[in-house]
Amino acid sequence: MVRRDRLRRMREWWVQVGLLAVPLLAAYLHIPPPQLSPALHSWKSSGKFFTYKGLRIFYQDSVGVVGSPEIVVLLHGFPTSSYDWYKIWEGLTLRFHRVIALDFLGFGFSDKPRPHHYSIFEQASIVEALLRHLGLQSRRINLLSHDYGDTVAQELLYRFKQNRSGRLTIKSLCLSNGGIFPETHRPLLLQKLLKDGGMLSPILTRLMNFFVFSRGLLQYINQRKKFRRRWVGALASVSIPIHFIYGPLDPVNPYPEFLELYRKTLPRSTVSILDDHISHYPQLEDPMGFLNAYMGFINSF
Repeated sequence: MVRRDRLRRMREWWVQVGLLAVPLLAAYLHIPPPQLSPALHSWKSSGKFFTYKGLRIFYQDSVGVVGSPEIVVLLHGFPTSSYDWYKIWEGLTLRFHRVIALDFLGFGFSDKPRPHHYSIFEQASIVEALLRHLGLQSRRINLLSHDYGDTVAQELLYRFKQNRSGRLTIKSLCLSNGGIFPETHRPLLLQKLLKDGGMLSPILTRLMNFFVFSRGLLQYINQRKKFRRRWVGALASVSIPIHFIYGPLDPVNPYPEFLELYRKTLPRSTVSILDDHISHYPQLEDPMGFLNAYMGFINSF
């Protein structure tokens, strides 16, 4: 009897919560997105767009050191954009002749088609198309990547290894805090909910105010598992310089499991471990430490 009464009260409580939440949620879903901050507006204004199969892709392209042949292409993570690199952008222009970054399809200022089958393979093809658009397809490229961008870099590395015409010629690769090993990757709870779909997915998508939090975009987690041999194999088999910059407090790629597997799988790669308090976004949390680690790697060969 007591248990039945408790269950009845719980049901009544949830009904009341639902009656209150529904109109609030309905109102929120119709709130327009916030205006761009001055910094983001400036970032967009200084960038450009090119068209890939009818879709507009945003990119940044800065000319740095005059006379240097060096080019670096930056590949951002999930669920953010090329703006992730703004804290180290000026520092990179002091070392490289061209510093290039793009917003992947579905991210940042690039188009976000729906429905659309988003894939790592398409994102890699967009990077190749951008460099063709800039007339740099025959140049040797340094790749600097983070998170989602790490996996795009792995696919570009696989294509480079196949030595097929039209592919990038990669001079070096620096990865950072990405789930390149599915077995040590720990997606955040929100990522899991959105990836697997269900009734909460569209609500969470709008509540988080991230259009990129769609089920299609999050399928890259499943793609990492499916194509592990292809992408990890590419890292393990190429002879170019490879480096990893690691924030050890990262909940997505936990210490020390991730680092132990990385060193075991890629013994020829060098690693920079940042301070203990640095987490999943090292280029934002410790831009000077990140930049120094990357320059140390670039200047080592």
